[in-house]
Amino acid sequence: MSDKYTLEKIEILGGVLEYIYIPGKKDLPTLIMLHEGLGSISTWKEFPKQVSNTIQNPILLYSRHGYGSSHFIKQRFCNSYMHDEALKVLPVLLSRLKISRAILYGHSDGASIAAIFAGSRPATTIEGVILEAPHVFVEEISLEGIKMAKLAFKNGKLRRGLKKHHHDPDRTFKNWSEVWLEPNFLNWNIQDYVRNISVPVLLIQGENDAYGSLKQLDAIESDLKVECSRIVLEGIGHSPHKEEPESVLHALKIFIKER
Repeated sequence: MSDKYTLEKIEILGGVLEYIYIPGKKDLPTLIMLHEGLGSISTWKEFPKQVSNTIQNPILLYSRHGYGSSHFIKQRFCNSYMHDEALKVLPVLLSRLKISRAILYGHSDGASIAAIFAGSRPATTIEGVILEAPHVFVEEISLEGIKMAKLAFKNGKLRRGLKKHHHDPDRTFKNWSEVWLEPNFLNWNIQDYVRNISVPVLLIQGENDAYGSLKQLDAIESDLKVECSRIVLEGIGHSPHKEEPESVLHALKIFIKER
């Protein structure tokens, strides 16, 4: 990302978080960007700058505890790690940064966190939710994708990639992969939160997503009682914003402009 965006630090729940706030028009809701399961601020690469050039809203992105240069606050992830982020960390972060109006944009794990947060908050706080490659229940394809990621990490290629973005890539990867592959994580499900979302939703997924099928979008659409738009990108994998940014930026611009 451009050097004009300053990396800031804030202590939340006993651990420091790194974040970047990109200014925009003060009368517009802030777009909160929530990264994927192995993501951080830096894994978004140039996409936040592209978003900022596309919309006029302020933008907040941060690395969750145990990601990027943010501190670890637990020895390991528990099954509720996405719930904990949505219900304990994110509300405090927004309060401390005095963000009272927001649109959530989450990718993968970040999308699940966004759905949990939106389903637990009044519409006066959240004005829209963008879910890219979301997970609302556990699928076999997700577990197979994580097993393949474990092999790639063990072989060194994935570890080398993650080392560019995380202070402790070994611990970050171990925490994330182990919780997903625990047998009792098969029961993880957030559809009750999805049913409580009371603001418009935009769904984005690649047709060839290795971590989730289109059953995820089907489940969300069937559970929602609010306006929902759906975009499935042909030939695209788990990260549409990286693989076909123009389509994602166009969809974001239209969705956010309507809020």
